Amino acid sequence: MGNRIRPLTAAMAVAFSTTAVWQSAAAQSATVLDDVVVSASKIRELPTADAINNRQIAPQRPATSDTASLLKDIPGVSIHGAGGVSGLPAIHGLADDRLRIKVDGMDLISACANHMNPALSYIDPSNVDSLKVYAGITPVSVGGDSIGGAIIVNSPAPRFAKAGEGLLTGGELGSFYRSNGDAWGVNASATIATENLSIRYSASTAQSDNYKSAKEFKPGVLATGTSKGSRWIAGDEVASTAYKTQNQQLGVAYRLDNHLFDLKLGYQHIPYQGFPNQHMDMTDNKSTQVNLGYTGQYAWGTLESRVYHERTRHKMDFAEDKYFYTLGMPMNTEGKNTGALVKAEINLSERDLLRVGSEYQRYRLDDWWPPVGTGGMSPNTFVNINNGQRDRFDLFGEWEGRWTPQWMTLIGVRGSQVTMDAGRVAGYKTTYDTSTPPYNANTFNNRDRSRTDHNLDLTLLARYTPDASQTYEGGYSRKTRSPSLYERYTWSGNGMGMTMNNWVNDGNGYVGNVDLKPEVAHTVSVSADWHDAARTNWGVKLTPYYSLVDNYIDATQAIGKTWVAGQFNYLTLANQDARLYGLDLSGFAALGRIDGIGGFTARGVIGYTHGKNRSTGNNLYNIMPLNARLALDHRLGNWTNTIEEVLVSAKDDVSAVRNEMKTAGYGLLNLRSSYEWKSLRFDIGLENALDKQYALPLGGAYTGQGRTMSLNGAGAPYGVTVPGMGRSLYAGINIKF
Repeated sequence: MGNRIRPLTAAMAVAFSTTAVWQSAAAQSATVLDDVVVSASKIRELPTADAINNRQIAPQRPATSDTASLLKDIPGVSIHGAGGVSGLPAIHGLADDRLRIKVDGMDLISACANHMNPALSYIDPSNVDSLKVYAGITPVSVGGDSIGGAIIVNSPAPRFAKAGEGLLTGGELGSFYRSNGDAWGVNASATIATENLSIRYSASTAQSDNYKSAKEFKPGVLATGTSKGSRWIAGDEVASTAYKTQNQQLGVAYRLDNHLFDLKLGYQHIPYQGFPNQHMDMTDNKSTQVNLGYTGQYAWGTLESRVYHERTRHKMDFAEDKYFYTLGMPMNTEGKNTGALVKAEINLSERDLLRVGSEYQRYRLDDWWPPVGTGGMSPNTFVNINNGQRDRFDLFGEWEGRWTPQWMTLIGVRGSQVTMDAGRVAGYKTTYDTSTPPYNANTFNNRDRSRTDHNLDLTLLARYTPDASQTYEGGYSRKTRSPSLYERYTWSGNGMGMTMNNWVNDGNGYVGNVDLKPEVAHTVSVSADWHDAARTNWGVKLTPYYSLVDNYIDATQAIGKTWVAGQFNYLTLANQDARLYGLDLSGFAALGRIDGIGGFTARGVIGYTHGKNRSTGNNLYNIMPLNARLALDHRLGNWTNTIEEVLVSAKDDVSAVRNEMKTAGYGLLNLRSSYEWKSLRFDIGLENALDKQYALPLGGAYTGQGRTMSLNGAGAPYGVTVPGMGRSLYAGINIKF
């Protein structure tokens, strides 16, 4: 019991060790408005990040239950398909664990061999107030242990009553419906606050049946032996895409002069979530979160501290679209994530700003599969990862200098120590101890499994602003990421065991590699931003980038396994070298206004990324092809209409070792309209209005039905990609009170 308490106690000590300086600090009042949250103002901006505020998020909420999809309009970002609420964002071709994703300041980690519960799945779109993406050069103060950029997501900050106003009360109630999948959901929030104390509660639920593609992409079949018996799966039904999710959050904040304390308690329950590109489905997921933060304004700058603890209990099995094998195949995971942060922003002078800080994260993971029946999955518990440990301690410093009104520079250094280990493992039977060498329990248990990585991050950035209509930014970064627990410590070479370990949605089976080294990315990025002085009439931003990744973790043929083209295979992981480069282009233009008809604005985003394994000459996996989003917005009073065209070219550059499937190019038409009247907002839209059939370029391999425990043949057939959703009408209503 004592051991369970110490990590959280230690984290709190790290996070709040600087409180002794509070009493000597000078006071500075924070400005509070009716609908503006309290935040610490910064005298210098971090390097340019793409940000989305609550008003920009509002039109998207009725159309999606996946928070990751809110990022789709940001240059350089694409989404890897997964479950209905568990999309995996990618920045410039790097996804999942290669990104630093923070939700309300917490570094969340997926506790699943198939990464069914990624960081953004823990917050519902209705509770997202702001999003920020660092797609180019990421400052060391934003985060470490990543090579592909950073995503910062925040729920609404606390509101307080104005002086003399008395009690502040407010709330929000919303609902949506989407025709494809018969999806629906509701959300509600309520706030009560005085001048110093604020309490906010929010809750949401959403659910959907399987969605349908525009046309049949496979034969219709009577699915037998599922957990629900027999049922017909039509040729256009994308099996294993149903989901249900429930989220709750209680926030309590206390403000005293220049100091803000905030506590957020979160609870999530996902009773089920199907995955069309995985051999398993999520059959239960429960998460509890405790998140305590402090922000203080001082004469010398700003101090921020945070400590959090998150626990996930996750279950997988075959849901109703996959063959149940009589008794199923339960797979259980428990993850415990404790972290702390202390960061100071110090005004050294009118020219110089210093950011210094420290981060700590302690992660524990257990992944086990209970025995079933008396056959091959018995009589013992299969231990996939036993007491997996991943502890990270970082120190960072960052100096920002504004040399002239035109020139700004940023130099940052972050040092990180990542310590990892795992306990002894075992299979269902004692034969797992020696079979399939070298991937067996005896080999794994008898070797040294502890690893310590000493990582170094560097950031060099310069910004030149010759006048109010143009900005140029460029720089270099060295970013490092240590392997995940699943990449290092999955051990079984048994076919079934490898099939169940797959966090990339490609249909193959995987075994880890204890000897993996950290990935190190060297990135050069420049950006040119042209616009009118007020940034209201037009703007164009161009960002080319180039990255060389040393020790890139890629797939390779597993020892003792046969690799065959045109089918799923059994793979392992190895350090190799990679190269990624590309271009982001975005812009907007106010086209003018016609009396009685309204104003018109055109906007667009174009992205291109190319990824190559320099060691093998192979293409990197799941790289988004050339794509564009072009939109025309019309506004007349409180009424807004949008016509959007999504254009994606064919994906021909695919990973050979993974037998990644090519996809054809396509174009989609989306129509949206919204109307706001006082505190009421109404949205309606038609996604894929022309009902086009298309395959998701980043959707992976379709394994949504049948005998998915085994690969190929009578199991999950190779050669079918996951199709996108057919035409879907949606409507949403939201009222504030």
